[in-house]
This record gives sequence, C-alpha cells and structure tokens, in this order.
Amino acid sequence: MNFRSTVALVDPSRKLLVAFVFVLIFVTAAYEFSELVLAGDMMGFAYVALFAVGGVFIINILNNWRNGVYFFFTWLLFEDLARKYLGNNMAVYFAKDVLVAVVYLSFIIAVQRKKTIKIVRPPFFVPVMLLVWFGIMQMFNPASSTIVYGILGVKLFFWYIPLYFVGYALFNSEADLRRFFRVNAWLAVIITGLGVVQSIIGPSFLNPARPAEEIRELSTLYRVSPITGLVSYRAPSVFVSAGRYTNYLLIAWVLMLAFTGYLLLRHRRGRNIAFISLAVVYAAIILSGSRGVFLWTAGAALIITVAFVWGAPWRQREVLRVFRTVQRAALAIALAVVALFFVFPDALLARLAIYSETLTPGSANSELQNRTWDYPLRNFLGAFNYDRWPYGYGIGTSSLGVQYVAKIFHGAPMGVGVESGFGALVVEMGIGGLVLWFIMSIAILVSAWRVVKKLKGSPWFPIAFTIFLYAFVLLLPMTFTSMQAYEDFVINAYFWTLLGILFRLPSLTLSAQFANPSAAPAGNFRLRPR
Repeated sequence: MNFRSTVALVDPSRKLLVAFVFVLIFVTAAYEFSELVLAGDMMGFAYVALFAVGGVFIINILNNWRNGVYFFFTWLLFEDLARKYLGNNMAVYFAKDVLVAVVYLSFIIAVQRKKTIKIVRPPFFVPVMLLVWFGIMQMFNPASSTIVYGILGVKLFFWYIPLYFVGYALFNSEADLRRFFRVNAWLAVIITGLGVVQSIIGPSFLNPARPAEEIRELSTLYRVSPITGLVSYRAPSVFVSAGRYTNYLLIAWVLMLAFTGYLLLRHRRGRNIAFISLAVVYAAIILSGSRGVFLWTAGAALIITVAFVWGAPWRQREVLRVFRTVQRAALAIALAVVALFFVFPDALLARLAIYSETLTPGSANSELQNRTWDYPLRNFLGAFNYDRWPYGYGIGTSSLGVQYVAKIFHGAPMGVGVESGFGALVVEMGIGGLVLWFIMSIAILVSAWRVVKKLKGSPWFPIAFTIFLYAFVLLLPMTFTSMQAYEDFVINAYFWTLLGILFRLPSLTLSAQFANPSAAPAGNFRLRPR
C-alpha cells in the first residue's frame, strides 16, 4: 500500500530517538538473520522479518504520527494473518498494542512541539473517566484469582480510548479526510475480496495446513441450514476467526456508506472506489453466513438511507441527486448479488437458505426472536444468579482471552460469565459497572447527536450520522447481546477513532477543490480555496 510521505522538520531530541531506534533494530535484525540463515530456520526467519517490518513502522510513526495511524490500522487488520501462519504466537498478538503506544508517544511529542495540534477534551470526558477509574479499581477485586485478569480487562476496555484524541487531530483539511476513507476503502476491498474467495474455495485457501490447536476450530467452522441441509463454510478471511471477520464487515459497511454519502454532496472524484467497495463488501456479507451481521448491515443501510435524505441540503436541490446516487449504489450491490448467482449459485443459495430458514418469522426453525431478545435477556438475568453480582469478580475475569491467561500465566480459571454484554459487566464489575456503562453510553450518544444536528444540511452530515449510528449500535444493542463486539480490538479501535473524527467535523473547513461544480455551497459552511 502506498502512503504519501510527509517531510517535516523534527527537533534534535526526536532525531536522536529515531536514530537510536533505527540502529538498534538494524543491528538486532542483521544478527538474527545471519544466525537463522545458517541454521535453516524458516519460521524464525519469518519472525525476524516481522520484527524488521515492525521496526520500520515504529521509525515512520516516530517521524510522523499521522502516517503512523495508517500503519497501525493496516497492521491491526492483517495481524491475525501473521498469527495464523506463525502458530498463534502471542508476541504477534500484542504487537498492535506496542504500535499504538508508539502512536500515542509520537502524538504527544507533536502536541508539545506544535501549538497547532491540540488535545480537546470531549464533552463526555467525565463519564468515561468514571468508568476507567472504576475499572482500574476492579483490577484488585479480591474474588479474582490473579491480577493478570485485571490487566487483560483494562487493556480490552480502555487501551484504545486515547485514539479519540488522535482521531480528532488527524485531519487538517478535507483532503486528509478523503484520504482516510479512501485508504479504508482499499483495505475493505482487499480483505472482503479475499473473504469472498475463501467462502467459495473453502478452508484450504488463506489458512495454514496445520493451524495452532487454539485457533483450529475458529478457521474451520461450517453452518448447515436446518430444513434444506445446505452446508456453508464460515470464512475468516485474513482473521483467525469468522466472528472477528464479520465484526470487520460491519465496520467496512459503515465506513463505505459514510464515504458514499459524503461523496453524494461533493466532487465526483472517488465515487468509483466507493461503489466498488460497497458491492464487494455486501457480497462478502451475504457469503459470510453470519445472521447477525446480515441483520445489522441491512438495518443500518435502511436507517442511513432515510437519514441521508432527511439531512440533505434541500435548499440546494440536492435531494434528487441523492436519490439518483442511492439508486446507483443499490444497483452496484444488486449487480454483485446477480454475479454471485450466475457464477457461484451453490455458494449463494446455501447462505440464503440459512438466512431464510432461521430468520423468517414464519419458518418452523426461525431463531429470530430467540437470538435477538430471549437468549441475551436470559443470559443478562442469569448474571444476577452469581453471589457477587453487587460487586463483581473483577474486570477481565470473563473477557476475551481468559484462556491465554490460564495457559501462559497459569491463572486459576474463574468459571464465570454469561453471553450478554450487560450481564458480563455485572459479572465482572458488579451492578456499579453496568450503571457507569449506561451513563457513559448516554453521554456519548447525546453529545454525538448534538453534533449530527449541527451538521444537518452540510456535506459532513452523512459521515456524522453514520458514526453516531455505529456508536449507538455498538454501545447498546450489540453490547446487550454480547460483550465480545466491544472487546474486539478492531471494532474498539475504530470506535474511538471515529468518535474523534465526528467531533472534529464541525471545525473542519470545506475546500473549494472538492466542491460539486453543479451545486451551490451548502448552507453556512465556509469553503476554503486551495
């Protein structure tokens, strides 16, 4: 992937730091490469190669934190691919946390050096900090068998919150914003395109011949339609599990809808990649075999389309053009489905059978009511069957990755947990954690909605509303069904970054370079000539 290199003057302290890191990485990598070549250890050779690539990333991040954000998200999305082929090595798993720490460091240095970069306190700062403070206290819950569970929980819940400030300061111009969405569009095409191919070919593609025992089942999942008996492979694409892949599909779908909506009201440049990404992502959604992502994305598309029409600048007669472009987007999606039907009918029909037989209310095997309400509600109420529901067992005791705490650190398994996000909060942090979660969520959503209303009638509105909807779905209904969505590092990192972008939009000036030649300036939003 090509990233624009940014040449910037750096102070002597940063030059010294970059030079020291470069020399250290170069010497270490050169020594290890020579040893591994002599020994013929190809697996070790791959580890050292990744170490060298990570070193290059770190050097570039220290030089320019904005480019570092793109390096971080690229690694975040492809990290699982390295894990799959390197035996699920935990050093690879924690590489993203090191990279984002370097991004934070480079960002702080830039803030101190450049007065133009500011850390703006969000309006929901106090509710978030209350939950952070309470979560850190829960690290020392006496019911937890080891503090490692607490460290894991704090990392999953709070490590990416500073990305809000990074996302807020990421853009200096409209060109920067377009770059962010364009890069994510290409990433979505690559990842979901590979997922489409894997859904058709099967687990022999993009999976190692002998995956690690802990992740073997995650990459070889199948689903069978209950009536017709058609079998569908649940592809993980570049990720280690189908669940993480479907979580990414939701993010890709939301980002591409936001980008397309913004392009409706601005210059045509960039619409081809937006339409292509929409078509490829939707094809991947259908072939994923995931009923959850199928419903979430369908509902999001319907709500966002209505919102785009409501928020369009009616006085500039843009609504008709919005309708036309929505029709073109729908046509691109329909063409993708038709292409799948004629080229790979068996793969498509097997997935459609699962959706129709398990989600249609009139079907004898419908699980719609049970999976969307009865099952998560039963699990939420089940959290109060634990004796410590008022106080919890400690943050992280029922989180993602507890099996690695037991395996690596020999922590005693807690044996607690429920399949409901709200219930998991009660199990881990007691009723107080659930109350603070609701306070934080309401504060975020109310503040975000105020920004959305402020931007109504502007080209920023589609992006603002889409981010607001993403935050609402993640914090409330998705967390009600499961805590794994919020704890997924991909969803979490994008969530806090997009929140920062949302609150930056009102102060981001529109550029005349990307104005639609056939439209008047939108409302009172200023255009800045370039």
